[in-house]
Amino acid sequence: MNIFLTGGTGYIGSALLPRLVERGHQVTAAVRSEASAEKVSGLGATPVTGDLTDATWVAAQLARVDGAVHTASPGDASSPDFDAAVATAAVQAFAGTEKPYVHTSGLWIWGAGEGLSEQSPLNPPALTAWRPGVEDIVLGAGLRGGIVAPAVVHGHGGGLPNVLLRGPRTADGALILIGDGSQHWGTVHVDDLADLYVLVLERGEVLGRVLGVTAGAPTVRAVAEATGDPVAPEPVEATRARLGEAFADALLLDQQFDNGYALSLGWSPRRSRVVDEVRAGDYAG
Repeated sequence: MNIFLTGGTGYIGSALLPRLVERGHQVTAAVRSEASAEKVSGLGATPVTGDLTDATWVAAQLARVDGAVHTASPGDASSPDFDAAVATAAVQAFAGTEKPYVHTSGLWIWGAGEGLSEQSPLNPPALTAWRPGVEDIVLGAGLRGGIVAPAVVHGHGGGLPNVLLRGPRTADGALILIGDGSQHWGTVHVDDLADLYVLVLERGEVLGRVLGVTAGAPTVRAVAEATGDPVAPEPVEATRARLGEAFADALLLDQQFDNGYALSLGWSPRRSRVVDEVRAGDYAG
């Protein structure tokens, strides 16, 4: 297939792009700069420069391809409009066809809980309260493909764990936790996540939301203690003041998930767990 990819230079997209190429797909990657064009070209994609907030432009690109994966995110206040534009373009181009579209969500939309699954009620914190409305654009159109909801993504020393692991320390060198560190984080290795995107894309079925999370959610304290350094709890209000209330409240969510649906589709996560990577020194420095 010829696949249109957004976010090809990002953390998730740059892991996904080579896998699409390895699977024999031709990849057209949306970029905004010459440097990004060079990077995706080096990974085997054909760059195309344009504005992803322009639904008309995106729809025109999608009309030329066989499927699309949307991993790009500005990560700021423009995110709702940005995602809505891409989702709207995907519906315009793919509705009523067999072309698959894979959208990106996140586990925070389910809020806190144990045994959470794709069927659990949504209860997003303020930071991601906009996501369900945008995703309804995709779900309501019955597009083939699905909405991959990644957990806290890690691997190769990157991802959200660095908010914790490269965070401040006390005067005596203890790593300051996010809250008291008792909350569980659902996690997934970026390479396992890339495999899931490929799986959802290639199945070409209407799959709805698909959790991208490995079994056995560690606590924040366990991740921090894997450094071998002493750790120190932080009052919730201090965490909110340090990280911003909305971001902190998302990171403070205690979440444990059932990934049975993704496994039933044929997903088989096999890379290192985040605690093992931290213990091995992958996040040192």
